[in-house]
Amino acid sequence: MENTPLEILVTNDDGYGSKGLRTISDFLSGYGNVTVLAPKEAQSGMSAALTLNRPLRLHHISRQQDPGRFPIETYALTGTPADCVKMAMNKFYPDKKPDLLVSGINHGSNASVASVYSGTLGATAEGTIYGVPSIGISLDSHDPDADFSAIVAYMGTILKNYFENPPAPEVFLNINFPDLPADRIRGIRFATQGKGMWVKEFALYTDPHGQDYYWMTGEFLDKETAPTGDHKLLEQGYITIVPHTIDTTEYRELEKLRTTWNLEKPA
Repeated sequence: MENTPLEILVTNDDGYGSKGLRTISDFLSGYGNVTVLAPKEAQSGMSAALTLNRPLRLHHISRQQDPGRFPIETYALTGTPADCVKMAMNKFYPDKKPDLLVSGINHGSNASVASVYSGTLGATAEGTIYGVPSIGISLDSHDPDADFSAIVAYMGTILKNYFENPPAPEVFLNINFPDLPADRIRGIRFATQGKGMWVKEFALYTDPHGQDYYWMTGEFLDKETAPTGDHKLLEQGYITIVPHTIDTTEYRELEKLRTTWNLEKPA
């Protein structure tokens, strides 16, 4: 890997202009050729949604090559993160897959149940379906000018391990960083998807015409009891890594249902 430039696809759900995306693209340009194909507008919370009711437009934004680095070619698409991955695979990688897909760096945590709704992880799931090794990266801060230096400090170690001991083909990684400087991070921990949910999710308002409308808000209800929950470890100052899989079948439950349900045809 060290002697052969990688072909790297980068996307996100915050839009092509986000600081997190620029930070990780610059970092990865030390490893190989970077193609950025990200949403033209922010697409948070889109999960793996696809655009089926309107045409998609692809815009070339820029080409960047800094001294001693590989080039970064940036495109914006008027679609979702999953759309972006599909477009990249069909337009830029029709014959040879990229060596790596990185989605992020997301502005905001994608730990616990947020991983279900995340456009960041929707893109990594889409990449995994195409057989591309895929990683989602998030920072626990919504600040548009957040400090991503800790991610840059730790990602070399994470990628070294990733390439030397890659996950199984149907597995993608959800990596969350605490909003801390590198010297205050306590370490890296493999974790489980934390248990929790959002409650009181809509606030009611009235517009100037006297019509009611709702705005999504909410409070997080923590239901985690195990010490391995990713949001718990993140709160304690650890970088968390959760392996997710495309196949969501619960095999133990499948076997239990097969043996306990009576599914004979009606008489």
